[in-house]
Amino acid sequence: MTGRIIRTNDCVAEGADYLARIEPRFAWALGQTGPLPLRRRKDGFEQLLSAIVSQQVSVAAADAIWGRLKAARLTGPRKVAWASEEDLRACGLSRQKIRYAKALAGAGIDYAALRNRPTDEVIAALIEIPGIGRWTAEVYAMFSLGRADVFAPGDLALQEAARLLFEIDERPTERALREMAEAWTPWRAVAARLLWAYYRVAKDREGIR
Repeated sequence: MTGRIIRTNDCVAEGADYLARIEPRFAWALGQTGPLPLRRRKDGFEQLLSAIVSQQVSVAAADAIWGRLKAARLTGPRKVAWASEEDLRACGLSRQKIRYAKALAGAGIDYAALRNRPTDEVIAALIEIPGIGRWTAEVYAMFSLGRADVFAPGDLALQEAARLLFEIDERPTERALREMAEAWTPWRAVAARLLWAYYRVAKDREGIR
């Protein structure tokens, strides 16, 4: 079972209302952030390739590399599989990312089938691919597949937002935040949206960039 799928802004609002009822701090945070974004994306090879491109580089650099890949028509699995290392390197990919992109292209993932698989199975299948870590897999499930009850506790912004909102002395570890988020089921993906939104508000207020 896939569980609840977030398809519209109304779904996000329903989840936010639920979280505000069960946790007063979430209700307060929503007053600071306003309505939460839908943030749905397409699923498929391009989304995961884009995630690989974005690893450990600035947003501007990732956008530039992705633009060159698009211009060279190297964003599909067959094109990436057939491309030479020189072609991919010319677009700005490092040797390691070329290896990851080739592994993804050769993984033979049935992206349509992932839409109907349980979230745990989706994540388990994706993290077997070199270059796809748990954070990337969880974010893919959250935004590309619309899973309502998935969380990404390894995300540093989520950890920091939880520290600020819940007035914790130290930033929670990935394990601690995963356990903390269990209380927010079945809308953990909306809790993530709220914490990301609150992180931006809190950091702007504190003047941190």
